[in-house]
Amino acid sequence: QVQLIESGGGLVQAGDSLRLSCVASGRTFSDYAMGWFRQAPEKERELVAAISGSGGSTYYADSVKGRFTISRDNAKNTVYLQMNSLKPEDTAVYYCAASPYGVTMGYNYWGQGTQVTVSA
Repeated sequence: QVQLIESGGGLVQAGDSLRLSCVASGRTFSDYAMGWFRQAPEKERELVAAISGSGGSTYYADSVKGRFTISRDNAKNTVYLQMNSLKPEDTAVYYCAASPYGVTMGYNYWGQGTQVTVSA
């Protein structure tokens, strides 16, 4: 089992920045790819960014490329999502997830989510 706890969400204005953090416990953190997903009201959950266990490979959705950066600190069992130039359409609940398979598949451990609201 992997337990994930997110933090860092909040209410910001368009153009502002936020950094989300997710602390993992329970298994060897570097064995897992980590991803940040988001789900807006009445929309499907989407993968926003992901990073391999070593940190050497990353994935970004087209909608966030150039604005969001995912990183991880395996010594602290923590993954981060730096979000810059936020837009109202980034408003969603953001979830941290862990996958033993790869950066874009097999996410089977999830955090409880943190709300990000971007006002125009």
